[in-house]
Amino acid sequence: MTPPTTTRKGAATRDTILGRAYEIACGAGLEGLSIGPLAEAVGMSKSGVFAHFGSREDLQLAVLDEAGERFVDRVLRPALSARRGLPRLRAIVQGWFEWVRQNAGGCLLLAAASEYDDRPGPLRDRVILLESRWRAEIARAIRLAVESGELAADTDPDQMAFEIYALALAVHHDAGLFGFEAAHARGERGFERLLRTYAPAS
Repeated sequence: MTPPTTTRKGAATRDTILGRAYEIACGAGLEGLSIGPLAEAVGMSKSGVFAHFGSREDLQLAVLDEAGERFVDRVLRPALSARRGLPRLRAIVQGWFEWVRQNAGGCLLLAAASEYDDRPGPLRDRVILLESRWRAEIARAIRLAVESGELAADTDPDQMAFEIYALALAVHHDAGLFGFEAAHARGERGFERLLRTYAPAS
């Protein structure tokens, strides 16, 4: 077996482990991940899993990164094809609401924020990094809408990003309790009201 083939096989095995670990964590949280049950779920030995992830914490960090990548792939990247300004900001928010629909069992990133918000360490640091990057992307889309004249010149992008985030959290919360359609409708109305608040003076 040539080294490139070995490398590809190792990468494929790691992806398989990571995919299963992500599924488990979506239901049980990152703290619900343990090497033994994961190894059994993917038909490997514990040492085989450890060969790809040196520790449980390394596995948890990799799963967090996987969750971040999936979120960006489903929410941000498709929105980048929309015109800069309000169309792109709307596409980001709609993609975010659709993410709620696709993750009816709960969002791993939000669950991780609750799990580690008061637990200093590498996992909390990674959650903060991922959350900060996402807030920055929302704020960037808002700034582009200000530059295009579709939002008021005195708009505070970080404040508006915070308010959009609050709406998305409410949609996540209500979707589980009262159903996605009702939560989605309220989220859309809330977002349109927010846009009117930040609209340029006519």
